[in-house]
Amino acid sequence: MKHSKRNYLFSALVLGVMSMASPLMAQAGKVSLEKPSFDDLPSPDVGGNTNKKNFKPKDWLEVEVKFKIEMPRNYKPEFVDRVTVKWYVAFDDPSGGRKPVYIEKEINHVNVPVGEDVYSSVYLSPAAVKRISGRDNAGKRIVKSVGGEILINGQAAVDKTGLFSSTAAPGWWTQLSRYDKIPLRNKNETPFKFLWWDRYAEIEERR
Repeated sequence: MKHSKRNYLFSALVLGVMSMASPLMAQAGKVSLEKPSFDDLPSPDVGGNTNKKNFKPKDWLEVEVKFKIEMPRNYKPEFVDRVTVKWYVAFDDPSGGRKPVYIEKEINHVNVPVGEDVYSSVYLSPAAVKRISGRDNAGKRIVKSVGGEILINGQAAVDKTGLFSSTAAPGWWTQLSRYDKIPLRNKNETPFKFLWWDRYAEIEERR
């Protein structure tokens, strides 16, 4: 009798967990995306009404990916609460190592519209570009590969559609060493924060 009761409780628990998991699993979405693109952007002159300062703009390296979130038909909201983009950027080891290394950045986007093309981007500062290459204005030439993964509300996209890479198959970053001395920056951490606002997915600010 006790054995049957335990079996009943266990079955009820399993069914309860499955009933809670099913709606979550049903909300898994797909990502339609393009290969990452690169651009060298000179530091903008955003002096406004402050005193004019003379300087020669240096180039930032911008990498962006265009993507669109596609959700199941039973998903009613027109927005996704959170989309996480995990970025990996590879380049020659500034320390002189023989193999390339990579740096990474995780960006959380909020209020992301469903079925609409939006962009996510990361940046290397002029100082980072020079540290890697030894030269100013050499951004595009220093990158070996860019890749990453897009998660929807913390879940991997259906059929691995959230994975992307500019060169080799996604996952190459697992074969390289991480380099922690140079930061990747999201758009809000650059002078471009207030530029082209509607092009990019909204970034969650840390508090």
